[in-house]
Amino acid sequence: MTKPLVSILDDEPEIRTLLSDVLQEAGFETQSFGRAAAFEKALAQRTPDVCLVDLSLPDTDGLTIVHRLALEKGAVVIIISGRAQVQDRVTGLELGADDYISKPFDPAEVVARIRARLRGARPATRTSNTATFNGWTAHFDRYVLEDDSGTETPFSHAEGEVLRLFLDAPKRLISRAQMQESLGGAASESFDRAMDVRISRLRTKLREDPKNPQLIKTIYGAGYIFLGDISWI
Repeated sequence: MTKPLVSILDDEPEIRTLLSDVLQEAGFETQSFGRAAAFEKALAQRTPDVCLVDLSLPDTDGLTIVHRLALEKGAVVIIISGRAQVQDRVTGLELGADDYISKPFDPAEVVARIRARLRGARPATRTSNTATFNGWTAHFDRYVLEDDSGTETPFSHAEGEVLRLFLDAPKRLISRAQMQESLGGAASESFDRAMDVRISRLRTKLREDPKNPQLIKTIYGAGYIFLGDISWI
């Protein structure tokens, strides 16, 4: 079986070496980069399964990289940063990151977070990567939504996690606690805000009326219900 590839983008050589060593020992293949330019050049050749991205880079803003990865590549994106402020965490999650780990960190926690994210990206109970519902087709292998005219709209990996959670449990209440447990985030204000942003973006991409959404219903004080008729193909 091919080892999952983890790309590490961090300008500190000691951090790159530490992460690379512990991840290789845990059974992952790794690539390490100190600058965004070299990282992006490698992306053109192969999309990694997971990207670990530092926000403080010498040649670009790490948040820009995070946003592009989330929109274009479909890789799991985990920020590892010395910026520990709540606003940095919230901004990273809003831009599409799947997780945020603050420095200093426990290497074992990084391995555990990566494994949890990969389990979420490849659920054992679902072999299909395509679902149809209410005139839409969700292609999880390409991270696009296709309408009945064939027009495609991309979605991020983080948005895809939420959408798959809804599609796997249609017409059932999904609480905030269940979302936190399924998606692996720490219960916090930043996690709740990130979920709100992802759901809002999904509603926009599904062309929902923001005042009266028909597919993703908010049950105030309880959670959400997805009301579509789902078929996995």
